[in-house]
Amino acid sequence: MTKPAVLVTRKIDEKGLTLLKETVELQVWQEDLPPNKAHLLELVRGKAGILCLLSDPIDKEVIQSAGPELKVISTYAVGFDNIDVQEATRRGIVVGNTPGILTDATADFAWALLMAAARRIAEGERQVHSGSWKTWGPQTLLGPDFAGSTLGIIGFGRIGQAMAKRASGFDMRVLFYSPNRQPLKGINALKVETLDELLRESDFISLHVPLTEKTRHMLTRIFWQR
Repeated sequence: MTKPAVLVTRKIDEKGLTLLKETVELQVWQEDLPPNKAHLLELVRGKAGILCLLSDPIDKEVIQSAGPELKVISTYAVGFDNIDVQEATRRGIVVGNTPGILTDATADFAWALLMAAARRIAEGERQVHSGSWKTWGPQTLLGPDFAGSTLGIIGFGRIGQAMAKRASGFDMRVLFYSPNRQPLKGINALKVETLDELLRESDFISLHVPLTEKTRHMLTRIFWQR
């Protein structure tokens, strides 16, 4: 019996490829950079499955190019805004992702960026490497304190909740705005009813919502309206 053909759009961990090889015929894109659109349209033809990354636009054109054999699209990520889910659903194609796998890693990066911005680490690093830093001074690269300040979290899913837990270790007051979420036992965070209230009360803002037409540029729209 012929194995179904599957395209993997980048070299992933060998353990994953080994699992796939047991049941499917693999074609793996070997370059570090993603295939361009023309290559992708060619690569997907006749494939029963596509394992892609966030940098691969699996849009209507790509899905159509794959043909009727395509049954599954999986993304090597939590987010799936690179996939035309509506078109896949219309064609009866199953779409999969990896929820929960990167929650802590993503929250760690978000927290690291928050600390770097507050403590002006990138500015200090640039001064050192450019040779412009001379010595410490009382007003040199001062940043706001975390202790006693307020963190506003927009979106209170897995990653937003993980950010709230990290903030509690720094004695921060945590607010969150997420219309469909309620406060959770064990997480010290207060829900606010409006985004304006969150922005008004917060010293720091951390954004953790999926990218949709509704959320795209959401903060830009709010600030332009003011």
